[in-house]
Amino acid sequence: MLAANCGADAVGLIFHPESPRAVSPDKIEEIVADLPAFVTVVGLFVDPPVDKVEYVLESGLIQCLQFHGNESLKFCQSFALPFIKTVRVKNLAEARRDLEPFNGACSIILDTYVSGVMGGTGQTFDWSVARVLVESSHNPIILAGGIDAENAAAAIAAVQPFGIDLCSGVESAPGIKDPDKLIRLFKAVNG
Repeated sequence: MLAANCGADAVGLIFHPESPRAVSPDKIEEIVADLPAFVTVVGLFVDPPVDKVEYVLESGLIQCLQFHGNESLKFCQSFALPFIKTVRVKNLAEARRDLEPFNGACSIILDTYVSGVMGGTGQTFDWSVARVLVESSHNPIILAGGIDAENAAAAIAAVQPFGIDLCSGVESAPGIKDPDKLIRLFKAVNG
């Protein structure tokens, strides 16, 4: 709720059991009960089976999907909801290759590539690569990867993304959002 009160446009719920931030589908209603009407609830998955996504969607409370694995465009589109596809950035050539199948089909999150880890590492990547992708893509680009109160304004200035995605940079521990870090980040971004 604090993120929404600070000005977040969306709140993500992670349904990837290997994540320290994973939530149970049974907790969706409790988590989103007090969110304001115009804050989008995003369900995040990593290479999920269809039935797992469908089970989460049965709540009727997920408004957008985020796929953070190796999901195909056809798979992502099969749920008839807006979706975001994450591209883990190792370098410009590979990021362009990974983005190509989704060209113009959805929003894209650019996150840091770390071998064996699907996200939430708190590590940044070369923002000049992100800037090139923002300038050349037909997709709204959301920047992720190690964004916190100290670097958010610089990241936005350097990349000019559609939005930013926050995770570990506003936590006191994995899965525990830090109110002070959230407030400081939104102050840094909003002036």
